[in-house]
Amino acid sequence: MATRSRVHPVRTLIYLLIILGLTFGGLFASARWSDGEMSPSLALDLEGGTQLILQPTAEGAEVTEEQIDEAIRIMRQRVDASGVAEAEISSQGGENIVVGLPGNPSQETLDLVRRSAQMRFRVLLTEAGPGPIDPSALETAEDPEAAAEESTDEPDTQPEYTDAEIEEAARQAADQDGDGELSTEPATEPTSASDTAWITEQVMYDFYTLNCLNSANLVGTGGDDPDAPLVACAEDGSAKYILGPSELAGTEIETANSGLYVNQQGIVTNEYVVNITFTNAGGETFSDITERLAGLATSGQNRFAMVLDRLVISAPNVEQQIPDGEAQIRGSSASPFTQEETQSLANQLNFGALPITFEVQSQDQISATLGAEQLERGILAGLIGLGLIVLYCLVQYRGLGLVTMASLLIAGAITYGAITAMSQLIGYRLSLAGVAGLIVAIGITADSFIVYFERIRDEVREGRRLEDAIELGWARARRTILASDAVNLLAAVVLYTLAVGGVRGFAFTLGLTTFIDVIVVFLFTHPMMQLLVRTKFFGQGHRLSGLDPRHLGSEVPLYRGRGRIRSGADSAAGQTIAERRRAAELAAREEEQAQANAEGEDTAGADEPNGVTADASAGTGSKEGER
Repeated sequence: MATRSRVHPVRTLIYLLIILGLTFGGLFASARWSDGEMSPSLALDLEGGTQLILQPTAEGAEVTEEQIDEAIRIMRQRVDASGVAEAEISSQGGENIVVGLPGNPSQETLDLVRRSAQMRFRVLLTEAGPGPIDPSALETAEDPEAAAEESTDEPDTQPEYTDAEIEEAARQAADQDGDGELSTEPATEPTSASDTAWITEQVMYDFYTLNCLNSANLVGTGGDDPDAPLVACAEDGSAKYILGPSELAGTEIETANSGLYVNQQGIVTNEYVVNITFTNAGGETFSDITERLAGLATSGQNRFAMVLDRLVISAPNVEQQIPDGEAQIRGSSASPFTQEETQSLANQLNFGALPITFEVQSQDQISATLGAEQLERGILAGLIGLGLIVLYCLVQYRGLGLVTMASLLIAGAITYGAITAMSQLIGYRLSLAGVAGLIVAIGITADSFIVYFERIRDEVREGRRLEDAIELGWARARRTILASDAVNLLAAVVLYTLAVGGVRGFAFTLGLTTFIDVIVVFLFTHPMMQLLVRTKFFGQGHRLSGLDPRHLGSEVPLYRGRGRIRSGADSAAGQTIAERRRAAELAAREEEQAQANAEGEDTAGADEPNGVTADASAGTGSKEGER
C-alpha cells in the first residue's frame, strides 16, 4: 500500500521568514549602527549628481576617435572599481568626454576620472604568479627570483594565511637590516634599468604582498613614477612583475597596427602580429634597449613590459637587437595571437602614442527633475498594472486571488531588501531602466501563480480531492515555472553581458526578480496552498474559494471520503459509492430501453401505411409482451 509523504508547509514558511528576517535585520543594523540606509541608492537619472565635461588634448597632434574610446574604457574601469555604479561616461561629438557620477562622489573618484593614462616601456626584473607569495617560501628565499619560484598561480592552492600574516612574513623577508624599517633606496647605484639593484626592501615587500587574484588590483589608477621601479599586475591577472624605471614613453610610438606575419621569404602566413613603428628618437632609444636585453637572454631578463595605467598589457621577449625602429610582437607557438587580441593591443598602443591629458571644461551639479518625473510615472504605471493583475485574479480565481496578492507582496519585499542590500555591499544604484525591469517582473511573477492555479483547477475538474489536486498540480506546474524562469534568466544574463549603459540596469533587475520569483513560489505560494486547503473555506470548495467544482464545470463526482462523493453538477445530499453505482446502472438500462422503443416505433411506422393500425399493432404487441 502506497504511503503519502508528509508535507511540512509551516517549516517551509519559517525558512522564508528567516530569509526576510536576516535581510531586513541586517539592513536595520547597518542603518542603526553604521552608515547604511533602509532605502536603495539611486542612479544619476533619479538622484542627480556631478557632471564633468573633459576635453582631451595632445601636444602637437590631433586626438583620434579610437583614443577617445580607449580613454572612456579606462575611465569606466576606474569608476566601476571605485564602487560607483551606474556612472554615465560617453563621448560628446567625438571630441569631449562627458562623465556623470551619481550622488556626491568623493574627491578621490573625481581625481580618477581626471587623471590621464600614459603608455610606458619598462624592462622586466622579476615575474611571479598572481597570488601573494607563500610566507613559508619567504623564510628560505635568498632573493626575489627564489621567492617567485615558490609562488603559486592558482587561487585554490593558496595557503590559508591571513593578510596580516602574509604582510608580516613579507616585511621580515624584505627587511634585510632587521630594524623594522623598509628601505626605499637601492643598496648600490644601479648601472642600468635592468639592474636588480632597483629591487629595494620596499619593492620586495610590495611584490610579496601584491595579490593580482583580487579584481580590485586589476584596475589601473595611473600616477606611476617613471623614474622609479614599479610593482604591477598583468592586465588579465595572470602574473605580477617587478619592473625597472621607464626608458621609453608611449609618445615615441608613431603607429601600431594589426596584421599577418610575413616570413623572411616574403610569404604571408596565418599568424597575427602587432607591428610597431617608433619615431626617429624613439627608434634609437629602443635599439639601445633591445641590444642590452638581447644580451641578457641567458639570465631570463630579456623582456620588456608595456605598461598602460599601471597595468602590464604585454611583456614580450627580445630575441635580437632591433635597430630600425620597426618592432613586431608575436604570440608564442603554444599560444598564438588571435585577430581580436592583436587589434586590441594595437589600439592600446596607439592610445599610449600621445600624452593625452584632460582639461575640465565644466563641473556642475545636475538635478534629477526629469528622472524624478519619469520615476513617478513609472511607479504609477506599475501600480496600475499591479491593480489590474489583482483585479483579474480576484475575478478569475476568487479566493485564490488573495494568495496572488500575498505572494506579490512577499516578492516585492524580498526585491526591495535585495536591492537595498546590494546598494550597500557592492554600490549598486537603481536607475530608471532598473525600475522598468521591476515593473515588467510583476507580470512574470504573476504568471507563475496563474500557471500553478490553473494546474490545480485542472485536477479539480478531473474529480481529484483538493489535497491531491494541490500536490499533483504543483508537480506539473513546477516544471513549467522553472522552465519559464530559466528562459527569462538566460535572456537577462545575455542582455546584461552584451549591453551597456542603462540597458544593463534593466537586465539586472529582470534577472534578480526572476530568481526571487522562484523563491516566492517555492517558499510561500505552494506551502500557503497546502495550509489553506486544510481550512473549511478552501478545503470544501466554497463557491467563492476559486476551487468550487460547479464553478469549474466539473462533470466528474468529487470524492468526499468515507465512501461518499459529491457530484459536480448536484451539490445536494451526497451518495455512497454503491448508491451511485446502482443509480448509474439504472440510468443505463433506462437509456437502452428508450433507444429500443424508439427503434420499434420507427420500424412500425415503415411497415403500416395507416398510423392508427400501427399504433394498435404496437399496442397489441405490447400487451403480448406483457403476457
